[in-house]
Amino acid sequence: MTTDGEFRTGRHVVFLMHAHLVFVTKYRHLAFTNTHLTRMEEIMREVCGDFETKLEGFNGEANHVHLLVSFPPKVAVSKLVNSLDGVSSRLLRKECEDLRFAYWKGARLWSGSYFAGSVSGTPISVVRQYIEQQARPAV
Repeated sequence: MTTDGEFRTGRHVVFLMHAHLVFVTKYRHLAFTNTHLTRMEEIMREVCGDFETKLEGFNGEANHVHLLVSFPPKVAVSKLVNSLDGVSSRLLRKECEDLRFAYWKGARLWSGSYFAGSVSGTPISVVRQYIEQQARPAV
């Protein structure tokens, strides 16, 4: 088997698990600028660190973001996603006034749905390239 990634090890496990995650803004509003996405990447890296996962790829457009995450078998993807969208929404709305008032009552940044795909059948380099090619806002 050939892989693009490095095998990671735990106490009693060797693994190479990746997920492609996509979060979409509520109502697909065009809410993000390059500054928002830069700060969001920092926040999501911190959350991934708390879960002992690695954020290997991040990019986005004005209304959605893509993440490539390497995670250990002990992490439930749904728990990671809940933390990523909850923490990023709370902190971004707290730090960026324009995002706080972009939605009625400012209660949510993300749609209630997300995409999570296993990257087991696709070479990781292809997914990385796809994420890097997102049309990130210039401003």
